[in-house]
Amino acid sequence: MNLNNFFNKKKILITGHTGFKGSWLVHWLSRYNVQILGISLNPYKKLNLFKFINKKKLIDKRFDISNHKELEKNFLKFKPDIIYHFAAQALVKRSIINPLETYKTNIIGTANILHCINKLKKKTTSIIVTSDKCYENFNFKRGYVENDRLGGNDPYSASKASAELVFKSFNNSILKKNKKIRIATARAGNVIGGGDWSSDRLIPDCVKAWSKNKKVFIRNPNATRPWQHVLEPLSGYIILTYYLQQNKSINGCSFNFGPSLREVSSVKKVLKISQKFWKNAKFNSYKENLFKEDTLLKLNSNKAKKKLNWKKILTIEKTVQLTIDWYKKFYKNNNVKKILDNDIDYYLKMRNDLFK
Repeated sequence: MNLNNFFNKKKILITGHTGFKGSWLVHWLSRYNVQILGISLNPYKKLNLFKFINKKKLIDKRFDISNHKELEKNFLKFKPDIIYHFAAQALVKRSIINPLETYKTNIIGTANILHCINKLKKKTTSIIVTSDKCYENFNFKRGYVENDRLGGNDPYSASKASAELVFKSFNNSILKKNKKIRIATARAGNVIGGGDWSSDRLIPDCVKAWSKNKKVFIRNPNATRPWQHVLEPLSGYIILTYYLQQNKSINGCSFNFGPSLREVSSVKKVLKISQKFWKNAKFNSYKENLFKEDTLLKLNSNKAKKKLNWKKILTIEKTVQLTIDWYKKFYKNNNVKKILDNDIDYYLKMRNDLFK
């Protein structure tokens, strides 16, 4: 797949473009001959990746995706060829403190996006990004597959499961009738990488403490998660876009993007690896009673491997190294655009099985 050819002259709409994943994707796609419309709220934090990325190809719009009138106006004016829907309230603790905001953005916002896609009178390919937390967690060791039961014990997880149900019902009853639309949902495992300063995230909390030579306190060191570098699922979304255009049999499907089952690692293991790359990195554990957290979460990504020829390629050690090195360079005042480009170049070189 030649990315220069695939994205040449494409109009790409990205919701949540000021967020962590959205910022990485905007920067990556800005390397090609594209136009990008970004729709998002302002970043939560003053220190955020979006302020550093390449914005030369970007039309930057700031409004809430629950504002259907404004959303539809921008969709119909821009007429995108490709849509990546990232916009979401993505933090579990915040969802408990402010559940209505989470439900409104993640459920009603997704319904608004689907309705606007249906209003477009042209061929479009859309990726609706939800989460690995959309599965009802029974602590399966086998890893969750795409047709497993959806659910959630907190507002964030439940809202992502609900977004998947909204997608399925909307697609089966409405979007399938529109032959110009190709669409799928993507469920990614826990993502790490440079430029994430969100609260209650493992690596961001660590580097914020370690950069000040402080010990970090960890909520649940024995919890296991499907960790992967941010470029892994982003590459999956791009590949899914390509295959959706080539193969109508996967239209309306959902895909997991995560490490193989044997690569799933505990929080403690990720921290131990981090200590190899950050001198004097220290951590300790504590108990927090705000919410019950699932201790075991695994994704089965065999469907993506079989249907899309995608699999995670970076080891957990390399994933942590790239992430820690990013922050070390940042705190040494290196050029952020160059750091991002170097990571993308490295990943594309490693990913030559898919990208030319």
